[in-house]
Amino acid sequence: MGSSELSWELADHPRLPKGKTVAVVILDGWGEADPDQFNCIHVADTPAMDSLKKGAPEHWRLLRAHGTAVGLPTDDDMGNSEVGHNALGAGQIYAQGAKLVDLALASGKIYEGEGFKYIKECFNKGTLHLIGLLSDGGVHSRLDQLLLLLKGANQHGARRIRVHILTDGRDVLDGTSIHFVEILENELLKLREKGVDAQIASGGGRMYVTMDRYENDWGVVKRGWDAQVLGEAPFKFQSAIEGIKKLREDPKANDQFLPPFVIVDDNSKPIGPIVDGDAVVTFNFRADRMVMIAKALEYENFNKFDRVRFPKIRYAGMLQYDGELKLPSHYLVSPPEIKRTSGEYLVHNGIKIFACSETVKFGHVTFFWNGNRSGYFDSSMEEYVEIPSDTGISFNVQPEMKALEIAERARDAILSGNFHHVRINLANGDMVGHTGDIKATVIACRAADEAVKIIIDAIEQVKGIYVVTADHGNAEDMVKRDKSGQPLVDKDGNVQILTSHTLHPVPLAIGGPGLAPGVRFRRDLQSAGLANVAATVINLHGFEAPDEYEPTLIEVGGN
Repeated sequence: MGSSELSWELADHPRLPKGKTVAVVILDGWGEADPDQFNCIHVADTPAMDSLKKGAPEHWRLLRAHGTAVGLPTDDDMGNSEVGHNALGAGQIYAQGAKLVDLALASGKIYEGEGFKYIKECFNKGTLHLIGLLSDGGVHSRLDQLLLLLKGANQHGARRIRVHILTDGRDVLDGTSIHFVEILENELLKLREKGVDAQIASGGGRMYVTMDRYENDWGVVKRGWDAQVLGEAPFKFQSAIEGIKKLREDPKANDQFLPPFVIVDDNSKPIGPIVDGDAVVTFNFRADRMVMIAKALEYENFNKFDRVRFPKIRYAGMLQYDGELKLPSHYLVSPPEIKRTSGEYLVHNGIKIFACSETVKFGHVTFFWNGNRSGYFDSSMEEYVEIPSDTGISFNVQPEMKALEIAERARDAILSGNFHHVRINLANGDMVGHTGDIKATVIACRAADEAVKIIIDAIEQVKGIYVVTADHGNAEDMVKRDKSGQPLVDKDGNVQILTSHTLHPVPLAIGGPGLAPGVRFRRDLQSAGLANVAATVINLHGFEAPDEYEPTLIEVGGN
C-alpha cells in the first residue's frame, strides 16, 4: 500500500488519555556536558531546568542529536538546527544534506540529473562559478565535496571555472581559512595544468558576505553580489591567500567577518565577475543561509537591493533550498522527501496547533518541523506566530533575545484553551553561543530558563503536559578541546573559544499534572535520538504513533 493510500487516522492509545494540552519546548543549542567554566548552562542560574533534571529520573533522559541519529553521514558530524527540527517533527530519520550529496557524488548520479544538465549548457562558451562556504565543518558545506565537484565538472566539460569562497571560523576554528584556501588552490593548480582556466575569483567572511538568513540583513547578500557578480569590493588582491593573510593582519579580524575582496589581474581587472551566459552553482547543502542569495540569482523581479545588473545565467543550488518556494528551480541533488510528519498527523486527528519562535528560528518550528514545507497543513487548525528578532546588532549585545516575549505568547496560547499542542523554540543558547561570548551566553541560558518556567507554570494551570528538549548542543561547551578533553590554548596562552555546535547529547524532560500516572521513559532505547520524540508526543496526546515512526520513548507502568 503506497503512503498516499494510508489513513491519517491514529488509533487511540490504550493507556493514555486525550485532551491534554502538550507544550513542546525546544531549547536551541542546549546540550549536556560535564560541568566546568566553559559550560555556560552549568555556570548560568537555571533553576527551571535544574528542577527538571533533579526531578524524577524516569522523566529525564538524554538523546542523540548528531550524526546518524539525524540522518548525517557519520557520528563525527555535529547536528544542526535544520536536521534536528526535521527529525523532531518527522519522527523518522532521513538521509540529510551532506549524506545526500555524498551519495550523489559517489555514484556519479549528480552528473546525470536535470540540474547538472541545465548548467552544463553553459560550459562551451561560459564560465562555471561555484559559490559557497570553504570549510570542512560539515554544517553548511564540505571542502571534499567541492573538490569532487570541481573534478567532475571538468570531466563533464567545464573549461573555465571560478570559485567564490566564503571563509568560516564558526563551524571550525578561526584562522583555518588559509589552510582551506591552500588545499583548494592546489586542486585548481592541477586543473590549470590540464589546460583548464580554474581560479578563485572573490571571497569574504560568512557572517559579513552572502550567507545571511531569514532576511535579517540584505546588506550581507549585497556585499557578496557586488564581489561575485559585479567584481567590485573594497579590497583587491592578486591571490586569495595573499588577501586573507593581509586582512587578518588586523588584530580584530576573524574568518567569520572578513570583508569582501576580489581577485584581480595585473591590470587590476577582476578575473571572475558573473556575466551573461555563465553557469552558477551555490555548493552549500544546508538551506538556511543560501535562500537569500538564491533569490537574488534567480528572481527577475527583485527589490531587496540594487543588483545594478542581473546577468542571464543558468543557476542551480547544490540542493533545493526551499521546497515551498521551489527555490532554486534547478538543483544538483534532490532533497529527502519527508512525508507524513507529526504535525500533519495531529491536525488530521483534531489537535489544534500553536507554534512560535523569533525570526532566527521561526522556520525551524514551522518549515523544518513540517518536513521542509512552508505554510499551514490546515489554517483553521494551526496558528504560527513569528516574533521579530533584533536586527542590526550581534546577539551577544542583547542575549535575552526574545525569550520573554515568546514565553508570554506561549503562555497565552496555553491558557486560552484554544490549542492542545503548543510548540516553541528558544534560540538563545544557539545564537548567542555562536558569537563565542561566554558571559553573554551565560545570560542567554538564564533567559531561556526563565522562559521555560513561564511555560511550565502555564501548563501547571491547565493541568497539561510539558516536553522540554533541544535540537543540538552549543552553549554547554564553549571551548575547543584536545583529545584528552583539556581546553586548547593558542600561542599566547588564551583558550580557543568554540563557536560551533557540539557532538553532545541533549536533554528530554517530560512532566506536568496532565502526565498520566505510571508514565516513564523506557530503558531499552539507550541510543535513541531526536526522531523518537515525535512518537512520544503523539502518545502524550492520547494516540498510538504511526508504525513507520521511530519508537516512542515512554511506557505506562503499573500503579
